[in-house]
Amino acid sequence: MSPLAMNSAKMIDMLPAGDQQLAHEFVRKLVLAWNPDFTKAAPEEAAYMKIAEESECVRNDDIDLDKIER
Repeated sequence: MSPLAMNSAKMIDMLPAGDQQLAHEFVRKLVLAWNPDFTKAAPEEAAYMKIAEESECVRNDDIDLDKIER
């Protein structure tokens, strides 16, 4: 997670519980407005999913999360 995202999460965590949900929904709407298909897999994730679909199994050790762009 980027430093900016971490800082934003920390600020949201400081809010009262009810306001945390409101802040989360606001950020969610911003992301959806920016990219309505934000749930689409990243290219690296899509490659791992293709391997999983073809082999019906992917070991956790075969996935190098450090190589996935964030």
